[in-house]
Amino acid sequence: MGLLERITTANNEKEAQQKKEAIAAAEKEEQKNYSLKQTAGTVGANDTYIIPGADDEQFVAVQDETHREVTKVLAKQDEVTIDTIKSLIDEYLTESHPEINNTEKMTITKNVIDEIVGLGPLENLINDDSVSEIMVNGAKQIYVERKGKLLKTNVTFKNEEHVRRTIDRIVTPLGRRIDDSNPMVDARLEDGSRVNAIMPPLALGGTTITIRKFSKKPLSVENLKQFGSLSDDMAEFLEAAVRGKLNILVSGGTGSGKTTLLNVLSAFIPSNERIVTIEDAAELRLMQEHVVTLESRPANLEGNGAITIRDLVRNALRMRPDRIIVGEVRGGETLDMLQAMNTGHEGSITTAHANSARDCLARIETMVMMAGMDLPVSAIRQQVAGAIDLIVQQARLRDGSRKITSICEVTGMEGNTITMQEIFKYRQEGYDENNMSVGDFYSTGIRPKCCEKITASGVQVDDHWFF
Repeated sequence: MGLLERITTANNEKEAQQKKEAIAAAEKEEQKNYSLKQTAGTVGANDTYIIPGADDEQFVAVQDETHREVTKVLAKQDEVTIDTIKSLIDEYLTESHPEINNTEKMTITKNVIDEIVGLGPLENLINDDSVSEIMVNGAKQIYVERKGKLLKTNVTFKNEEHVRRTIDRIVTPLGRRIDDSNPMVDARLEDGSRVNAIMPPLALGGTTITIRKFSKKPLSVENLKQFGSLSDDMAEFLEAAVRGKLNILVSGGTGSGKTTLLNVLSAFIPSNERIVTIEDAAELRLMQEHVVTLESRPANLEGNGAITIRDLVRNALRMRPDRIIVGEVRGGETLDMLQAMNTGHEGSITTAHANSARDCLARIETMVMMAGMDLPVSAIRQQVAGAIDLIVQQARLRDGSRKITSICEVTGMEGNTITMQEIFKYRQEGYDENNMSVGDFYSTGIRPKCCEKITASGVQVDDHWFF
């Protein structure tokens, strides 16, 4: 073969390879676009969130049959890959169900793979970015929260055993378990989404799973401003407070957005500081490089080996932290957290459940007493007043929106009472014709005393925030 012929052949082979790669890329993009389209549900009659094909009995029967037969083949193989599973599904559907078209085949392939290596019926809901929370009330009843509203879905499990297998897939990789002797468990998904499960006999209607999803891209303070969760002045003040190393307590009810706000506030921490985070189930996603993440551990089968949040807070003090962030205080660890704030670990941030800033202080007192130390109330209040600088109150309104309703400064003690002053407040005026909250954020006109501490840290304070 001459030189010209060899060059021509090489060019033809290169063109053929490029064409092959282009076709493969197009097929991959088509599959991706189809998957996104397929997982996006629609709101139907009676506020039902409908996932296409989830309640089509004939379609589901073919899908279950395919899953059963493919699983039998996979059980005999030593190594299993996604490509292997796809090939087996395609081969089985081509031979046994030639009437299935390509669109249906793609749906069945995705759902069977989800069943084999994923979380089964929940995968479509987990991949749906419009869904913020998933609630499984037994095998035949699944609800979601979407745009702040609760909607029932047409997605179901086959039976109670199917639900149990799914929750086992979530908790087993984390070294946790759920069974008759331990019928409750807290866990997380790979993306940090929070999972809670409780099973019979405690849950009478069947195993109940609650998944609180986090957005794939962490929310920023700009996102919160776009959502109307806070004003520009509030955002700039909170940024200065974090950079100025104020100790901040985020307070609010369940589902009010405390963890989301904690993530946003943590983004203001300078990248040259060492941060230690402590949680029951690791949910925080900090963008800084120098972050140490600690997670509590439940007891083993013998009832030994439990590591509590309090143990981790104590240990964190020996880890040379610049900042300590505790996902939530709910017990005796509150005392250790206050002591850390009072002994040089400034700039710490945590959350607590409470309906107002004043209620939050009362809860803090109660939780300190849970530490088992026989401290007088006056001593506890002095610890609280000396440790906490700001309380940021978060609330979920009737329309499903989350807003910072109040920012209060803890100013000290007067007699036996902790004194506070409100710096920013959300004023609710009512609801519009679409049942959406109408109101505005305003400053109370008070320049907080903590501004001196902020400026001492080299952070600028703008008086226009307050007046």
